[in-house]
Amino acid sequence: MATASDRCRRTHNVVAQIRRGQVTGRGLTRGAQMTETLLKERDGRAKWNGIPLLLKKLFLNSHPNSDLSQCQSILKEISPLLSMEAMAIVTEEKKSNQDFTFPNTYTFDLFGGVDLLVEILMRPTLFTQKKKIKVSDDLVKDCLSILYTTCICTEGVTKRLAERSDFVLFLFTLMSNKQTFLQTATLIEDILGVKKEMIQLEDIPNLSNLVSSFDQQQLANFCRILSVTISEFDTESDDKNTLLAKNAQQKKNLAPSRAEVNQATLLNISGFIERLCKLATRKVSDTTGPSSFLQELEEWYTWLDNALVLDALMRVASEEAESSTGTWSRESSDESGLANASGRTQLPQSMKIMHEIMYKVEVLYVLCVLLMGRQRNQVHKMIAEFKLIPGLNNLFEKLIWRKHSASALVLHGHNQNCDCSPDISLKIQFLRLLQSFSDHHENKYLLLNSQELDELSVIALRANIPEVEAVVNTDRSLVCDGKKGLLTRLLQVMKKEPAESSFRFWQARAVESFLRGATSYADQMFLLRRGLLEHILYCIVDSECKSRDVLQSYFDLLGELMKFNIDAFKRFNKYVNTDEKFNIFLNQINSSLVDSNMLVRCIALSLDRFESQTDDIKVAELLSESRLLSYTSQVTIRMSFLFRLINIIHVQTLTQENVSCLNTSLVILMLARRKGKLPFYLRTLQEMEYADKYPGFLLNNFHSLLRFWQQHYLNKDKDSTCLENSSCISFSYWKETVSVLLIPDRTSPCAIISYIDEAYMDIDRELTEE
Repeated sequence: MATASDRCRRTHNVVAQIRRGQVTGRGLTRGAQMTETLLKERDGRAKWNGIPLLLKKLFLNSHPNSDLSQCQSILKEISPLLSMEAMAIVTEEKKSNQDFTFPNTYTFDLFGGVDLLVEILMRPTLFTQKKKIKVSDDLVKDCLSILYTTCICTEGVTKRLAERSDFVLFLFTLMSNKQTFLQTATLIEDILGVKKEMIQLEDIPNLSNLVSSFDQQQLANFCRILSVTISEFDTESDDKNTLLAKNAQQKKNLAPSRAEVNQATLLNISGFIERLCKLATRKVSDTTGPSSFLQELEEWYTWLDNALVLDALMRVASEEAESSTGTWSRESSDESGLANASGRTQLPQSMKIMHEIMYKVEVLYVLCVLLMGRQRNQVHKMIAEFKLIPGLNNLFEKLIWRKHSASALVLHGHNQNCDCSPDISLKIQFLRLLQSFSDHHENKYLLLNSQELDELSVIALRANIPEVEAVVNTDRSLVCDGKKGLLTRLLQVMKKEPAESSFRFWQARAVESFLRGATSYADQMFLLRRGLLEHILYCIVDSECKSRDVLQSYFDLLGELMKFNIDAFKRFNKYVNTDEKFNIFLNQINSSLVDSNMLVRCIALSLDRFESQTDDIKVAELLSESRLLSYTSQVTIRMSFLFRLINIIHVQTLTQENVSCLNTSLVILMLARRKGKLPFYLRTLQEMEYADKYPGFLLNNFHSLLRFWQQHYLNKDKDSTCLENSSCISFSYWKETVSVLLIPDRTSPCAIISYIDEAYMDIDRELTEE
């Protein structure tokens, strides 16, 4: 007679056999191959809760010639056994992954449940029969729901499904059915999140027709999926994000990336961008729902961990409204969405707003990525034509930058100030979009209204300078309407932002992008008139901002705002009017040159220009009274900046964030070269090396950095206009100066090599990533 330990061992042997069979493909691969007697015998002892028996029954009722009618009732028995474990995740009853196991979902997967459901779903595509098999919508929904439950409860299931490209592409075909859309979208999103290789959108059958068939809610949900297919995600560690590594990768992969191909595929879908712009700028009804419902809502809001679940609730309201008021037309549903639903299910306004916010985050993200892609100009033209910017301007106060109410909904497990909450996400995504939209593009003037464009013209006229061509060419029918443009609204909220706000960084970045490109006096004055410089200085000096990210964005913005602008330097003098304030400002600059180097560059460039204009009374007056310019004019200060800038970067650690330090050091040397002082600067650097007891270290490093600079910036695909615009120095002079510094002749007074003793020479190594 078998002992309890024998029976337990046999159970483990069964499990081991199935696992081995699944790995090798030989022998026992699924529970349905076991006899019913054996399954019954083991079930109670192994605590399988009858799942293997139900799967065997499901297998027998889902063979190719069956009508699948019994499958749904079997799944109805299985589903509660699995969903109770998923519930533990949603309601946070599990304390940690280590302390909690999921035996039912594990058993379901172990005995072939996942593979069996995939087979049932794909059965209509796998067999060529005279009579096509029809899988009912309800059965499809049950299969998808159970698959999703198993994915979130059992490790490895999602990755296994992601490896089946045929199944992933098949799932997209299920999205064409409105009844199964939500379940399908949820599962696809989960699968694509772990898929190693990005899918190609052009491989999806009838993609254009599929997208065209979506209503606005479905399109917004589809954007959640698209975000994974069009973004260049860095899966490597930070060390692999160096410019050296990226350049090497680009040499290997000359063809467009999958993400770039996917972006082009989307742009080829007729009406796609137009519909995204409509969705991004769609208004929400001002009517408020019954306040008594809010408390009830918050009690069960624990379920609403993503937009898909919220969408299911909104769909209920939509369907009930349709049954009582008639089916909406496509256009009316596009424009007003669920705001006009008036059936029995009256959802409160707060939920409608949250629904809209969650969607807008996804849509703005997709538009933002497309704005940064290879087809940037095409995207710019379309979103300008479809009036995205005026539409966002009209939503600014009521939706984008609305005040938080005490009952404002946030994602479960988060608070109103969490960066993950929908309100916060919408604001950040909105600011990222503005940054991408304005950056080095003439369409940036669409952020103003007609009166503000006139103001730019008046500023140029009074200063007796030509109007910026892009201002003259701006189509007035596409700019913001109302009393204030979007840029002005942004400045207003920026000045009111609390000191600890996480938005300060993004706000400064968005405004700075408006100033990027060729320096425009009128643009600077437009912002100076609105108190921007004083706000920045208050944050840097008076509040003594500690956040490195925020400080960097403020320094960059301050540099663009003050560059070559006499009025800005005078305003600086007026604000920073004591030694104490000036020392605080300098301490902020010197505490991290990586963060402040762009400001240092702008001050050096401005000083150089002002020194060439001393016959101008205003300039001469400024030079005599400016603390900042007087401080920077000292040779010891400039040399200190130069020495530290070169010392804090190395070829192997150059990134997109710190390569500006190399360019700032080059600007200082180019200005010196113009005045014939390049040998003096190089000799002084040599003396500083010796004083630090590290002869040759700095100049060898600088030599390597400049060799990398040639490889990086002389690449035929590299856009060098940003270097010209930011410095007002022609790129040919940049190239020429680097070449002069790298001359291999030790007798040349302008060559770095002349200032490195032969004993310390170390400049012949290949520029490879270590």
